[in-house]
Amino acid sequence: MESFSSYQNGSSNREQDFQKLSQTIGTSIQKISQNVSSMQRMVNQIGTNQDSQELRKQLHNIQHYTQQLVKDTSGYIKDLHNVPASLIQSEQRQRKMQKERLQDEFTTALTMFQQAQRSAASKEKEEVNRAREKNYSDIFSNKKEQQLIELQDSNASRQQQQQQVMQEEQELRVLEEQEQSIRQLENDIQDVNQIFKELGAMVHEQGEIVDSIEASVEHTEHYVSQGASQLREASTYKNKIRKKKLYLAIIAAVILAVIIIIIAWQSN
Repeated sequence: MESFSSYQNGSSNREQDFQKLSQTIGTSIQKISQNVSSMQRMVNQIGTNQDSQELRKQLHNIQHYTQQLVKDTSGYIKDLHNVPASLIQSEQRQRKMQKERLQDEFTTALTMFQQAQRSAASKEKEEVNRAREKNYSDIFSNKKEQQLIELQDSNASRQQQQQQVMQEEQELRVLEEQEQSIRQLENDIQDVNQIFKELGAMVHEQGEIVDSIEASVEHTEHYVSQGASQLREASTYKNKIRKKKLYLAIIAAVILAVIIIIIAWQSN
């Protein structure tokens, strides 16, 4: 009774671990999908009147948060695959269906997230290139103004020149920060590609394991059925031998009786 109780507790704990991980993965997928919707809305505002540095900052923050959430969810799915398999065949099928559903939902959310990442990178590159072209044009114009200022050589003109230089430096720093964010975004896209590959390999490997388990169960059932059939055949064969021995004994008894009768008749 103690060993059976221990087995039940172990099975119950495995099921609790599986369901807890499944719930965590489901919640994470919902958050990823919600964040992707917010990202897409922000990306559509880039280059419009609603565009601003604050908007870009919010976009980068939610992108970084979702990137970490994607990595965590990928780890949870790996943990889900490492939960010891149930010995009950019906429970195995139920877990398999649940894992496949979560994997499909995660893959869909991951695809949408990567699309939002690529769209954000493309939009921001366009804006950075446009800003750089404008900045170069402004610098060229400012050089002409600077030549006029040097000819005028007044204190007010020199202050105006300094302000223009400071403004240009500030714009360049903003552009450099945006370019750095774009490079980080491109690295994040590569990380998502790697998660896609790991997920595909894991699903393929898990499929082979499940097929192997199912094949083992089928083979076991076949061997049990075959063994029972062989036992039935052996029993039938044993009964036939017994009947044959009985028939031989009866025949021998009849022959012996005939011989005895013949001998007795000759004696008379």
